[in-house]
Amino acid sequence: MASSSSPPPPPPKLPIPGRRNILITSALPYVNNVQHLGNIIGCVLSADVFARYCRLRGYNALYICGTDEYGTATETKAMEENCSPKEICDKYHAIHDEVYKWFDIKFDKFGRTSSPQQTEICHAAGTACIVLYCDTCQRFLADRLVEGACPTQGCTNKAARGDQCDNCSHMLNPTELIDPKCKVCKNTPHIRETDHLFLELALLKKKSVDYINDTSVAGMWSQNAIQAANAWLKEGLKPRCITRDLKWGVPVPMEKYKDKVFYVWFDAPIGYVSITASYTPEWEKWWKNPDNVELFQFMGKDNVPFHTIMFPSTLLGTGENWTMMKAISVTEYLNYEAGKFSKSNGIGVFGNDAKDTNIPPEVWRYYLLMCRPEASDTLFTWTDLQAKLNSELLNNLGNFINRVLSFIAKPAGAGYDSIIPDAPGAESHPLTSELAEKTSIRVEQYLDAMEKVKLKRGLKSAMGISSDGNAYLQESEFWKLYKEDPVSCAIVIKTSVGLVYLLTCLLEPFMPSLSNEVLRQLNLSPEENLSFSDEKGEIVKAKTPWDFLPAGHKIGRPTPLFEELKDENVSEHRKKYAGSQAERSSKEVADAEAMKIANQLKSTTLSEGGSKKEQKKQSGSSKSKAAEAEVSAAKLDIRVGLIRNAEKHPDADSLYVEEIDVGEEAPRTVVSGLVKYIPLEEMQNRKVCVLCNLKPVAMRGIKSHAMVLAASSDDHTKVELVKPPADAAVGERVTFAGYSGEPEASLSGKSKVWEKLAADLHSNGELVACYKDVPFTTSAGVCKV
Repeated sequence: MASSSSPPPPPPKLPIPGRRNILITSALPYVNNVQHLGNIIGCVLSADVFARYCRLRGYNALYICGTDEYGTATETKAMEENCSPKEICDKYHAIHDEVYKWFDIKFDKFGRTSSPQQTEICHAAGTACIVLYCDTCQRFLADRLVEGACPTQGCTNKAARGDQCDNCSHMLNPTELIDPKCKVCKNTPHIRETDHLFLELALLKKKSVDYINDTSVAGMWSQNAIQAANAWLKEGLKPRCITRDLKWGVPVPMEKYKDKVFYVWFDAPIGYVSITASYTPEWEKWWKNPDNVELFQFMGKDNVPFHTIMFPSTLLGTGENWTMMKAISVTEYLNYEAGKFSKSNGIGVFGNDAKDTNIPPEVWRYYLLMCRPEASDTLFTWTDLQAKLNSELLNNLGNFINRVLSFIAKPAGAGYDSIIPDAPGAESHPLTSELAEKTSIRVEQYLDAMEKVKLKRGLKSAMGISSDGNAYLQESEFWKLYKEDPVSCAIVIKTSVGLVYLLTCLLEPFMPSLSNEVLRQLNLSPEENLSFSDEKGEIVKAKTPWDFLPAGHKIGRPTPLFEELKDENVSEHRKKYAGSQAERSSKEVADAEAMKIANQLKSTTLSEGGSKKEQKKQSGSSKSKAAEAEVSAAKLDIRVGLIRNAEKHPDADSLYVEEIDVGEEAPRTVVSGLVKYIPLEEMQNRKVCVLCNLKPVAMRGIKSHAMVLAASSDDHTKVELVKPPADAAVGERVTFAGYSGEPEASLSGKSKVWEKLAADLHSNGELVACYKDVPFTTSAGVCKV
C-alpha cells in the first residue's frame, strides 16, 4: 500500500558557486496589527515580485521575512487586549501568515524575531542616557510611548512619536519633543537618569560613509533611499541608544543591564539573520559571504535610516565579514482616497479586508503594483481600481489571451480544434516581423527595469506586449485570413499564442495565480514551463515569438480570466471601508442589532378587536412587558474608565484598591476582589468598564464608589476584565442598541435591579460582552471579554 504521508520538504537553499546568489528581505511587519495595503505594497509584495523574477531568470534566490515581535508596540497592544506579549505575537503572526498566503506571497522562510535563534549582537559603549519617566504609570517610557509636537523647524505635526516624526520623517529622541505626553495615561513625564548602551555611530562614520557612497552607486539605490541616508549623514552621526527599559525583548547579556532589552530597531534588522538561521543552520553561507551573495532589501521610506545606517553600522562594528546590503528599494506613501492609510488609526483597506471584497488576489496585486509609489506618494481610489481592472486587465490583457485561445479552441472549419498550427515563413511575414521587433524591445525594457528593481516600469513593459498583441490581431484581421489566407492566419495565431506564453512568464512575478491559470488553459505545467532565462534561450525567443510553443501542441479549455467591477460594487466598497476600523466595527454592530430588532418586529403578530376578556389579558401582558422593559441595561451607568493606579488593600490580601478615572473631576476609589486572578502589574494604566451607579459600600475599611466589570468561567477558576476598545474615550457611557433611557441615579439594594440584570450579562462566541444578545457598545466599537 502506498504511503499517504506528504513528501519531505526540500532541503534548504544554499549559495551555489558560479551562480548568481541573491538574498532578499522585506521590512519585518509589526505584530501589533494587520498591515494595510500601503505597508504590503512597499514591503512583502514588492520583495515577492523581485524574488519571483529572480527565480524566473534562473538565479538562486532566497526570500526571508517574518514578524517583528519585540518592543513597545507589542507591549502596548498586549495591554490593550489584556493578554501577554507572547499571546499577541502568536495571534498576529498567524493572521499575517494567512493574509500573505492569500496574496500569493511566496517566502522561502516566514519566521519570527522572538525565536531562540534571534542573535544577540551588542558592540557598543555604556554611558548615561537621559530618558523620560512617567510617575502615573511608574515606568521609564520607551520612545514610542511618548508623543508630542515635532521640534523640527517648519513641521506642524503635534503627534510625533519619541523615535520618529511620520510627517517630516526626522529621527527623534523622546526628550526633544515639545510638550511630551505619556501615550498611555496622557500625563506629562519628567526626565530621569538611567544607564544604557549606545552604538557609537560617530566612531564608524568613515566606514559608514564609504559604504553608502560606494554601494548606493553600485547597487543602484532608489533616489529616496540615497536622500534619506545623506540627510542623516548631513546632521552628523551621533551615539544611538540601543537598549530600553522594557520587559518584552531580547535581554541584554550583561549583569549591569539585566533589567533592560535591546531597542527594537537595533534587534529587528538582526531578525533577518536569525530567521535565516531558523531556516538553515548554515546561515553564515548567506550572511557572511559577501563575495558570492547579493543582498536586496525592500521597505517603506520611514524605515530607510535603520537599514542604510544603523544596521550596516552594527555589522561594520563587529569587524566580521558580513554580507552587506547591495540594493535597497524604497517606496513613498500610498494614500487612501481623501487621506492617508494609517495602521495606528485604522484608516484604509487592510490585508484581511482585501479578501472580503471578493476581488481576486491577482487583481489586487496588479493594481497595487501599478500604483507602486516609487518616486512620490500615490493615491488609492476605488474608481481607479475599477478603471484598471475593467480597462487594462479585462479589456486589454484578458481580451487578448481569451481571443487567441478561444479561436484556437474552435472546431475545425471555424478554428484549429485546440491544436496550435505550424507557421512556416513567419519571419518573412511583414506584420509579424514588425511585431517581433516591438516585442524584443519590450522584453529588453522589462529586463532592464526589473534588474534595477523598477517594478512598476517592468509591469508596464509587459502589459505593452499585450497592447501590441491586440493591435496585431486587429490589424491582421485574422478572422478573414482563416478563409482567405490560411498560411498567414496560421502565422498570426502561432505568433499570438507565443505572446500569450511570453506574457504568462513575464507577468508571473506580478500575478502568479493568473499565470498558473493561463498555463492550465495552455495545457502546460507551471513547474516545467515558468522560466525566462538566458541559459535556456528563452530571451532570444522573444525575437521570434512564434517559436515559443511547438506546432501540434493541444491547448486546454479557454475561459474568461477577469470579471467586470461594476459601479454599484465600487459604491459598496467605498461606503464599507470609509472611516476607521473602530467606526466600521461599531457600525456593523449597530446595523446587525437594527436588523435583529426589525426581524423581531416582523415576526410579531398584532391583532385588533377580540373579546373584552382577551383585551384585558393583552393589556395585562402589555403592562407586564412594559415593566420588564423598564428594568433593562439602560438602567446601568457603565462607563469607560482608566485605572490610574492600583495597589493591594492594606488590610485584605484578596482585594485591590484602584483609583479610576471615569471622566469626572477626580478619580473614584474602587475596591475589587481580583488579587487571586489578575497580577498587580496588569491592573495598571488600563481601560476597563466601570459600573458607576451602585451604592457606595465599605470593604474592609475603604469605601468603594463603583465596580469594575469582569467575567468568570463557569467553574469560577478564571476571571477576566471587560475590555473597552483602545480608542474609546475615558468617561463615555457604554450603550446597548435597542435599550434607551437615562440610568438610575443609584441602584439601591431593595429593587435588586443589578442582581436582575447581571443574570443576562455574558460573553458570546466572538468574545463580545453582551446584555442578553446586545453588545456593550462605545463610539469606538464593542467591548470584549
